[in-house]
Amino acid sequence: MDIDLLKTFVEVVRTRHFGKAAENLYITQSAVSFRIRQLEQGLGVNLFIRQRNNIQLTAPGERLLPHAQMIITGMQRAKVDVALADNMHKQICLAGTPNIWDAFLQFGITNIVSAMPGVSLVAEVKAQQESTRLLLERTLDLAILFDPPKVDELVVERICELPIIPVSAFDTASYDNFFDNQYVYVDWGTTFSLWHARQFTGKTPPYFRTSTGRIALDLILQCGGSAFIPQVLVAAHLEKGELFHVKDVETTSRDIFVAYHRDNEQKELIETLVNLLTQMTPKLPVE
Repeated sequence: MDIDLLKTFVEVVRTRHFGKAAENLYITQSAVSFRIRQLEQGLGVNLFIRQRNNIQLTAPGERLLPHAQMIITGMQRAKVDVALADNMHKQICLAGTPNIWDAFLQFGITNIVSAMPGVSLVAEVKAQQESTRLLLERTLDLAILFDPPKVDELVVERICELPIIPVSAFDTASYDNFFDNQYVYVDWGTTFSLWHARQFTGKTPPYFRTSTGRIALDLILQCGGSAFIPQVLVAAHLEKGELFHVKDVETTSRDIFVAYHRDNEQKELIETLVNLLTQMTPKLPVE
């Protein structure tokens, strides 16, 4: 089966639009339609219910989707593996959510690369559910997550704790006005969401929501406002007086976990990587 047909199918599923899929794939809309027809003819089923501005998967399409994703990911992994440079003997693939990269991985990825000569490192941004699926499919070696998956086939280890503090661009911020002055809600995972709901019931709803700490930080620096952001991410801005720690609003933290398949053939290499991740816990300034 032509891998391009599967890539086109997955992109149409993602965008729910033949035209948008064509733009993202840099082909014409008629080429997208032709590829989908080829795939449907090869499988002998209809994959989409086509209605105006409403493209939905059929039951066979739903069943095909995880297989298509697995094949595409496996092919990408195989290409990288085959193309390893002569001085690279092994490859390991890790992934983290956008917030994990913002608040943790960006501070030590260069040290990991330097400490693992001869290893080709593939580092990607993946959502929590996708990371879990790829771990189970053996196309991802290691996932770094806030919310550990509860799956018997996976080994989960806590590697560090990440302090998350309330900060504001206004030096007059306090508990009384923290949520009333352009509060930005950042999704730091399920545990944070539950804590936030218990602590701040009845407060003014946020004027902006985001799943990425970097977006929240850039927004309050440029437009003013307040948010819960990891201390390591705002330390320099606190020191410069660009942001202020609102100390009468409760502080929280998130545990960071690694997960990998218990039957992964590169277990020794994974354990080395986990040790490196544990050692790169961000160093926080003393207040």
